[in-house]
Amino acid sequence: MAEKNYHHGDLRVALVQAARAILERDGLAALTLRACAREVGVSHAAPLHHFRNLAELLAGVAASGFEDFVQALDEGSRHISDPVDRLIEMGVAYVRFAAINPALYRVMFGSEMPHIKNEALGSAMNAAWNQLYSASVSAAGEPSALSNATLVWSVVHGHATLVAAQCMPPIINPDDVLRSSLETMAAGIRAQRQAA
Repeated sequence: MAEKNYHHGDLRVALVQAARAILERDGLAALTLRACAREVGVSHAAPLHHFRNLAELLAGVAASGFEDFVQALDEGSRHISDPVDRLIEMGVAYVRFAAINPALYRVMFGSEMPHIKNEALGSAMNAAWNQLYSASVSAAGEPSALSNATLVWSVVHGHATLVAAQCMPPIINPDDVLRSSLETMAAGIRAQRQAA
């Protein structure tokens, strides 16, 4: 096979994209550095110039997932002017992202294997948290932002995990239950805002 030429970090990006494709198509068990090299069309040794092992590649995959996640939450809620309603739409976008990218979501949140920490992943995770925290500050102010952000995150993460794992009983409409749960939280957040 003729090896493709990659310059200025393009191979690193290509390997992460290949890893995401393999992950979604074939699952975590099929994901190896060699499989990514085959997918990209480079020698089996080429990935080692960017990732020392599979754990480092998975950290790169998770970081790229968080970058897409932040963008998805923003795109799903930016058209909403009311800050509490915007927080609700971010929750809906969160669950939608997990449903569309179940394997990536499991790697991002470490349920597929122990989470690997590195600088890029830490920054991407912090950006996702800061996005939710800022939305909570806008919704009800600084004093309750930490507890509100944690509550919203816990509810949507739990819901997303159940949906991604297909664990919801068939009698439950996941979208309706999510909306209802978020509206209940929103009522509490609105009450906090009025009391402030």
